[in-house]
Amino acid sequence: MSNFSDIGFDINTEEEFQDLLEKTYHESTLIRVNGGTYAVYADESGAELWIQLNNANECIGANPHYKGNSRRKVCLTATVERPENPLDGGFYAWAAPAEQQQPESGLYPFVFDVPDFKALEPVSFPADVEIQLTAFAQDVQLYEDEAAFDAAQTKEPRFAVQSFIPSGLFSGSDEGKPATPEAFGFFTGTIQQVEGRRNALTGQIFYVLLVDTLGGGIDVVADAGFFEKPPVIGEIIQVECWLSGQLIN
Repeated sequence: MSNFSDIGFDINTEEEFQDLLEKTYHESTLIRVNGGTYAVYADESGAELWIQLNNANECIGANPHYKGNSRRKVCLTATVERPENPLDGGFYAWAAPAEQQQPESGLYPFVFDVPDFKALEPVSFPADVEIQLTAFAQDVQLYEDEAAFDAAQTKEPRFAVQSFIPSGLFSGSDEGKPATPEAFGFFTGTIQQVEGRRNALTGQIFYVLLVDTLGGGIDVVADAGFFEKPPVIGEIIQVECWLSGQLIN
């Protein structure tokens, strides 16, 4: 299971990945940016693949995204550059700020990656914005209800039913220098919506959940292999994930 299989692109070899890029590229919309081009494949399931091309029209990367229904208020405080790939990037943000342009009035800081990072207009920080945020599941635990969740917590620290840990901010150093923070999170919340989706290109099934957690809703996409049975509205879910988001308007 991977970030790609979370939206129905189950690829296991380099050859399969190259085949996927070839198929989607020819059905993509091109977005020219400084330093290259995004070729965006938008599947009818909501799954997206953002292929990255340099100025020589060579593929240098590809990121998945899912355009979900979640909306949450955040305060952006800085960009996160990815020097190893010029078309990658993201933002530092604070969740649910209580005061305008006062980021630390928010609930917690976190980092999210942005598939169209180089297509955005320059941002003046701090910036209060609305975002759509997708969590690509890397590990999932389901609990029937709050009582079952509480009973399963036999070790400290115990987590609240709504909690969010910005695990990507806890990176160590890299050759004596602070490591670039990563867009990873670990959160608990209640499932508000759930739907099985079929990737139109591959025919593979994946799940889309809207989860209410600390700081607002998050769209969660997950490989069907994470679940022994389909998830249900009202269940408690705990997710370890990679975070991909987009600015609204």
